[in-house]
Amino acid sequence: MNRFIHPLLFLTLILGACSSTFPATDAAPLAPETPPPAATESTPETFPDSPALPIPRFISTVSTPHIDQSPLDLQSPTPASSGGCGYQWAYKDMPELNPIFDEAIKQLDPNAKAWATAFGEDCIYADGHADFSALETDFYVHKPANDLNDFESFGVWIVDVMKALDTIPPDLITGAQPGFVEFWFIKSEGEHIAVRVSIQTYRDEATGKDGEELFRMFYAQP
Repeated sequence: MNRFIHPLLFLTLILGACSSTFPATDAAPLAPETPPPAATESTPETFPDSPALPIPRFISTVSTPHIDQSPLDLQSPTPASSGGCGYQWAYKDMPELNPIFDEAIKQLDPNAKAWATAFGEDCIYADGHADFSALETDFYVHKPANDLNDFESFGVWIVDVMKALDTIPPDLITGAQPGFVEFWFIKSEGEHIAVRVSIQTYRDEATGKDGEELFRMFYAQP
């Protein structure tokens, strides 16, 4: 009997060991590995131990003026209509003066004609408009002449015109400095002589002179 018990006991032990090696079929499956939480947009990415960068500083140059100033320190550029203009020489008509001056000359010679212009500077702005500042008033007198060598009568004419000029109301003459009177003695369309008389020089140096002496004082004969 004992010889049958030992083999049976041995078989029982082997079957018990095999049953503990394999899991039961109804056991719960293992849970999957939980992934780490994803970063959201509201959580900024940080870099620990990163050195702080210095605040950049701009260098002021010709093309970037005052770039190191705050916007509150900068002033708006002056509009072109109220400042910042370019100057150039200019002439302006004088519609109030011209009829008066021309009439005064025609009383001396009905065939003569005369006019005046203001000479000065135009201050031209970026938008195209200009402000004119007069420096002086210049006068022009054209007179017919039969003989371009009659310097004596030309000198007398100059004196008469300068006297007529003194009758012009001063408020019609613009500019801080005296201008000139340019005389043309015209024989034909292609024949004339011209002489320019400085008003200030005439007042300072022509006193007592008349006729040819006065004419030659201002005439530069070619």
